[in-house]
Amino acid sequence: MKKFYGYKRCSTSRKAQKWLDEHGVEYEFQDLVAKPPAKADLVKWLTKYQDRGLRYFFNTSGQHYRQLGLKDKIKDMTIAEAADMMAKDGKLIKRPLLVDDNRLTCGFKEAVYEETWKK
Repeated sequence: MKKFYGYKRCSTSRKAQKWLDEHGVEYEFQDLVAKPPAKADLVKWLTKYQDRGLRYFFNTSGQHYRQLGLKDKIKDMTIAEAADMMAKDGKLIKRPLLVDDNRLTCGFKEAVYEETWKK
């Protein structure tokens, strides 16, 4: 089952959910801010998809990202450090995050969803 980590107040998350619903893609919703993914899951995903770089997983336009000055720190960050930060603060994660056993996407681009998640 696909797990959709989104935020109800985020327009991008709502657009992605609408796309999934319109295309009959089943998923389980989890509020990214109220209950971020577990550190162990984040470590697994950051490791499996490390070719995308840590920046891919961070909400680089978010206030928390900017307040923490992560733009300059991310290049020296380990996977464990990044996972720990994101597990403690879901607003640091680029949303929505959609994952299953074999695929993962951060953010919403219709073309990427078409290619990755369409049945």
